[in-house]
Amino acid sequence: MEFRTRTELPVGEAEIRHTDRLLLWGSCFTENIGERLSAAKFRCLQNPFGVLYNPLSIATALRQVEQRQVYTPDDLFYDRGLWGSRMHHSSFSSADQEECLQKVNNGITEGADFLAKADWLVLTFGTAWVYEWKADGSVVGNCHKLPARLFSRRLLQEEEIVREWQSLLEELRSRHPQLNVLFTVSPIRHAKDGLHGNQLSKATLLLAVDRLCASLPFCHYFPSYEILLDELRDYRFYADDMFHPSRQAVDYMWECFSATYFSEATLRLINECQEVRRAADHRPFHPESEAYQQFKALQRQHIVRLKERYPYLDFQEEERKLQ
Repeated sequence: MEFRTRTELPVGEAEIRHTDRLLLWGSCFTENIGERLSAAKFRCLQNPFGVLYNPLSIATALRQVEQRQVYTPDDLFYDRGLWGSRMHHSSFSSADQEECLQKVNNGITEGADFLAKADWLVLTFGTAWVYEWKADGSVVGNCHKLPARLFSRRLLQEEEIVREWQSLLEELRSRHPQLNVLFTVSPIRHAKDGLHGNQLSKATLLLAVDRLCASLPFCHYFPSYEILLDELRDYRFYADDMFHPSRQAVDYMWECFSATYFSEATLRLINECQEVRRAADHRPFHPESEAYQQFKALQRQHIVRLKERYPYLDFQEEERKLQ
């Protein structure tokens, strides 16, 4: 007997390899998958602007990266002792204006360099609700707890999301012919929008993404939203806040992701990389013992052999721990 509704996965539709470069944008679900991709030794760059949630802010940030926009002091705001950017996460803010600008512009440069060689653009849309800066009508990436009177809030329409992203993706594909796009909609509910408002938001995102994937053959969709809400429809798969997925749920989604996009050869290589990582993290009772020194020497030899077979893998962190 089957006691759950399994999500149909698009197995065989696309393949992701270790030789690929993946640029990930979007909500915190992007970071969950990104962390696992990085741990599995895929070449990734996550969120050059920090976590962004809505499609228009992500599109604006991506255009700024592609154009290598340079921020100036006029692009920042000052509030409660900190300089920040309304397009960036608060992790880019600083008490020093020059430091804030350096963080912002370094992120754009790093993102632009990576985008030029990227094989995959992985996009996670979190909400269709946006906040517009009343002074000029621009959609912000982050409100930074500025007074609500400075913003207007509205729900994006499916058509404007499709129009913005179809234009952007066609432009990117023309300049980067190797680029593929993987969409997903974050399963994390945005309680501040109200549960009904959250449903309207997610429905808008799902409709827009479906239209983009139908019209652009290099675009694909991974059903993370459906996996958590339909297949794992039990509160044991949620964190203590009852909105974010639990560790177990994220692990299961990673299993689904792996089964969908990785070949058997890639899965074997991931296992080899995980063995090296576990060995490097091992902390013995007697680190000065001859047995442990031999163990480290064997692991360093294993890394050398892996790098000879797969020169694009990065084991710098593991090599440092094994010194």
